[in-house]
Amino acid sequence: MHQLWMVSLSAPVHRDRDASRTTLYPFTRIDDEKARRWLADQWEITSREALAGRLDGLARSGYRARARLRLGVEPLAWDAGLYVDISRRGFACGMLSEAEAWTALKNIVPAVVRSYGSWKEYAEHYLLGRMVWLEGLQGTRDTDFPAPQEVSDAHLQALLDPMNKASPWNMAPWEAISHPDHTR
Repeated sequence: MHQLWMVSLSAPVHRDRDASRTTLYPFTRIDDEKARRWLADQWEITSREALAGRLDGLARSGYRARARLRLGVEPLAWDAGLYVDISRRGFACGMLSEAEAWTALKNIVPAVVRSYGSWKEYAEHYLLGRMVWLEGLQGTRDTDFPAPQEVSDAHLQALLDPMNKASPWNMAPWEAISHPDHTR
């Protein structure tokens, strides 16, 4: 249950049909090269050292500093979602072993649990962080890169919908991480 909960931190990041939201491996089919290309293209991560540096940056400050200046709050959820997503892709392409990937995910949990009391709060701060990130893209070649805000909003609503049995947030309730682990 704890592993599912940790993986679920990145559930808002990708809406792709081939995304796995319930396993450490980020795709429904094995495609290590896709993970490698994505890390290189989106994050300029081409080595284990670059991956470690990016994860360290997201864990320490990420986009939160810019958000604090702009909004007066530090939406850790955005950085945590990216941190978990990058860790999973690092595992998928072999830059991290399975044990190292789980350790990386475990490292972000205490800060997330201290910051939020529910998946709803997490989702709200994820959207705040996304908004600040989108503002940072204005005027760059990546302005048209992300999905429209409405698509992201709808995806988060689906994750929060109590009737959505496929939502990892319903499979691993927020409180699960604070109780002894058990199998699903």
